[in-house]
Amino acid sequence: MVKRRWQDAAAGLVVPVVAIGIWQWVASMGWVNEHVLPSPLAVWRKWVAYLLPLQDYAAWRDNNPHGGRLAWAVSGELVVDSLGSLYRVVVGFAVGAGLALPLGLAMGASRIVYAWLNPLVQLLRPIPPIAYIPLSILWFGLGNPPAIFLIALGAFFPVLMNTIAGVRQVDGIYLRAARNLGAGGTTLFLRVILPAAVPYILTGVRIGIGTAFIVVIVSEMIAVNNGLGFRILEAREYFWSDKIIAGMITIGLLGLAIDAGMNRLNNHLLRWHRGLEH
Repeated sequence: MVKRRWQDAAAGLVVPVVAIGIWQWVASMGWVNEHVLPSPLAVWRKWVAYLLPLQDYAAWRDNNPHGGRLAWAVSGELVVDSLGSLYRVVVGFAVGAGLALPLGLAMGASRIVYAWLNPLVQLLRPIPPIAYIPLSILWFGLGNPPAIFLIALGAFFPVLMNTIAGVRQVDGIYLRAARNLGAGGTTLFLRVILPAAVPYILTGVRIGIGTAFIVVIVSEMIAVNNGLGFRILEAREYFWSDKIIAGMITIGLLGLAIDAGMNRLNNHLLRWHRGLEH
């Protein structure tokens, strides 16, 4: 099992390594303007400068003109921006998912609640969180509150809709069998409906986290004065394309790490479900 995981990881690195090699070759041939598309080496150097404090980066650059081992620091601009973005994602997602989960369970389990709330949900769901930016600034001003509000909106609907779908699509055979065995309403919900809906809920959670990362970058470009989105916008104003790409890669790495963690959590929580499939 461990060997297979390493083989899968190695196979997943083939395409990125080839793409980076082609990118470096195109840049070294001078076929593109370095200010429009800098080389991977230029992006790497900027990423290091972004990570390390200015004085540490200057010392590293002087002592390692051709690269070399890096003494990673934890006080660089990149770390501060990444922590700021992660904080907004976590808080915003917790708020959005925390509201969506009980509401989705109620709408999925009760036809009356579904009939009352579904028209409003379907009216609001197509509106992208970005459309709320002017209102969020009017309501909350600048800083973290409007960003967290927008992220919560972005995470709310994926979790809500998947939770509703999970509850409403529980196989009727399970429900009838539980009732025949004497299960009451609470037991039926906690022991049958909720476990059966967990795969859908976790799918909504993964989609919601991905949406939260999209929204946090947009919100930081408008309402916040730090974070990865703010730094990318700042780099655009100064035409620092290498720093823009370095920030984008950082976002991708953070998203990949969180998605990998969610995947491991899914596999752990859904062991029974995968056992039924196989």
